Amino acid sequence: MSSAADRKRGGVAVVALGCCALGAVTVGATLRLAPRPWPSAKANAPAIATEEYGQRLIAQTSELLGPDVADPAKRYSGSRLACGSCHLGAGTEPGTLSLLQATRHYPRFSPRVAATTGIEDRINECMQRSMNGRPLPANSPEMIAMASYIRVLGDRNAAMGASLLKSAEPPAFKTPARAADILDGKQIFDRHCAPCHGSDGLGLLAAADRIQGYAFPPLWGPDSFNDGAGMHRVLTAARFIKARMPLGKPDLSDDQAFDVAAFINSQPRPHMANLDRDFPDRSAKPIDTGYGPYADDFPVGQHQFGPFPPIQAYYKSLKKSSASAPEK
Repeated sequence: MSSAADRKRGGVAVVALGCCALGAVTVGATLRLAPRPWPSAKANAPAIATEEYGQRLIAQTSELLGPDVADPAKRYSGSRLACGSCHLGAGTEPGTLSLLQATRHYPRFSPRVAATTGIEDRINECMQRSMNGRPLPANSPEMIAMASYIRVLGDRNAAMGASLLKSAEPPAFKTPARAADILDGKQIFDRHCAPCHGSDGLGLLAAADRIQGYAFPPLWGPDSFNDGAGMHRVLTAARFIKARMPLGKPDLSDDQAFDVAAFINSQPRPHMANLDRDFPDRSAKPIDTGYGPYADDFPVGQHQFGPFPPIQAYYKSLKKSSASAPEK
């Protein structure tokens, strides 16, 4: 099997490609979001904090915020990947993980932190989990620029209309009523994913100096997303893979996407500390979250790889019982 170093290529343009998002060296201590009011997007913003800069930050994250940038104070991302590895076209492509509709969903209550969160909070969740890094300061040019860019995309979304966005969505992923088959997932990976992401899953660097990041991101290993990222949930990953992969010609079935997602997420990756603090209300934790504690007695392995219908049935029954319980 070849290594990532064997596949370095100079002069390849950085493109926002790939399956899963983003991460690198393990963060020693988990940085948690504290609910707080965010400044208005343009309040006293420095001149650099433009929407154009925000777009560059999403498309060229490694060059501007990665671990190799010249200014240590700007090394916010723990990886050499781009936010655009998941948010394709710097978030402008309609469909799964597009940023065109992001502003419609925020502010909203986040069960993971048990607080109402906004666009800025969501950016920092991605920085700490998918990018395996540290949060951007509220008043930093980078935070203001990224949030402003995402809000501009929201305006563009409104102009495009819902019909175009809906037409970009593939048929919904249906969860197979079985446990994922990791061995079958490896075979699917070898056939459909390895040509871009490498037979070792460590990606393809865009240039030999590494600062330009990856043309095709690693799906596991020290430079991938950590185990607190949303993409480390098998059902989340399977939905993305079915909708988007292989890049430009997604053609995997539900079963294939399910199995290859399980294979990818069975591989080693950075660990995020203090994950037991996520989801204070355990019953609100997504059923495919790969770490406890849970509000049920199903084993960790079943939460990671299924079968999921028994877990879904348990929580459905729990909600039904709670709804029918007499008030005290």
